[in-house]
Amino acid sequence: MDTTTSSNKRSAPLSRLQIKRLQDKIVQSQSYQLAYEDSEFLTSDDLRPVRLQLELLKPEQALRDKSINSTIVIFGSARILNPEDAQEQWQQAQQKVKDNPNDIQAQVALKKAQRQVKQSKYYQEAQRLSQIVSLQFQQQNRKDFVVVTGGGPGIMEAANRGAFDVKQHSVGFNITLEHEQAPNPYISPDLCFQFQYFTLRKMHFLLRAKALIAFPGGFGTLDEVFEVLTLVQTKKMKRLPIILLGKEYWQRVIDFDYLQQEGFIHSNDLALFHIVDTAEQAVEVMVDFYHGQPPK
Repeated sequence: MDTTTSSNKRSAPLSRLQIKRLQDKIVQSQSYQLAYEDSEFLTSDDLRPVRLQLELLKPEQALRDKSINSTIVIFGSARILNPEDAQEQWQQAQQKVKDNPNDIQAQVALKKAQRQVKQSKYYQEAQRLSQIVSLQFQQQNRKDFVVVTGGGPGIMEAANRGAFDVKQHSVGFNITLEHEQAPNPYISPDLCFQFQYFTLRKMHFLLRAKALIAFPGGFGTLDEVFEVLTLVQTKKMKRLPIILLGKEYWQRVIDFDYLQQEGFIHSNDLALFHIVDTAEQAVEVMVDFYHGQPPK
């Protein structure tokens, strides 16, 4: 048998229509997409480092383009209501108890509404603080001490609203959550950013920060406060005013003196922060620290 011969089969020539269909199938495949246009690829686990870099670069570029020189970060609970809404809910709760005096749930709701009315003073202080700071330092085309918040409701809304009231810029660093947190309407539209990663969001809070003011809040607020205290304490970050507004809240939630007495922090660490009760007192701390002028 002649083993040197072999069949040489060739496919029949394709028609123009067949060629067009095959080419369409190729260019429509996911593999043919440009990498930066392939959303499934970009959201894969392997691309997490790239997504982290993008979340670093996008806000940084925008803030730089807008000449945002320095910022003041305002933290606080998303659950604190503005005085008008708090008062309205309290009145509604009062009426429900009046209509159903034996309804336990109505009584619980009334106590909650009473707390919200009391807490709404912090909304007012955050709003006024932002007004004062924005007017004082966003003059003559300088964008210094621009208010930055997490972009959501509550204290964040109050702070953005204060800048909005006096027609000045403010920034919002919103984040995707299980229960979607829509940005509050008072953020400057071209300075509102959405994050996937808390890590990059925290980094942006502090990149231009020249002061941090924390109002009463929950886990998120406490996490942010202690992270900044740790960074300053360990000299990973330059000293800046760290102001806790609301003596009644902060002195009960955290016993700083006990931490020092037990040796868990040094006595010098107590000088890393100030506890105040009003917007004016917070501004006074910042003015004293910077001798009346924000750093250039």
